[in-house]
Amino acid sequence: MIAVIQRVRDASVSVSGTEKGRISHGMLVYYSVEADDSIDMIEPFLDKLIKLRIFEDENGKMNLDLSKVGGEILFISQFTIAANLDRGNRPDFANAKNPEEAEAFYARALSILRGWGIRTECGVFGAHMMVSYTNDGPVTFVLDSSKLGRFRKNREKSDKT
Repeated sequence: MIAVIQRVRDASVSVSGTEKGRISHGMLVYYSVEADDSIDMIEPFLDKLIKLRIFEDENGKMNLDLSKVGGEILFISQFTIAANLDRGNRPDFANAKNPEEAEAFYARALSILRGWGIRTECGVFGAHMMVSYTNDGPVTFVLDSSKLGRFRKNREKSDKT
């Protein structure tokens, strides 16, 4: 899984001219699922995401997480993040999970975030969306499960079986 996380003052998403979601202060998260991701990775991945201390404290230091600032999440499915750009000029999407499975991951992630009591808005899976936001900073991070030790170990085990 990969998430591009932007600290925002506001964000909204529309499909065919109709607003589907809007948040104020919080995170705009573009979420992608890769072919070798497993469903049991979602919860720890999201736990890491919401605990990122990317919001400023009273001293202007990034020291507060989403809960400490009463932040919200706009959660957008974004398969293009999984693209391989190593060869040629056309993106290769072989690393992305197939759409049916990816949609199940996306729905599960939304359910988890909302179950944790985080106000989470979303777009429409697979739709052409227009996303508007005010990046606060600008502050943007990439959270990649393949670079997190606990997920690397899980993948190595599944590769051996």
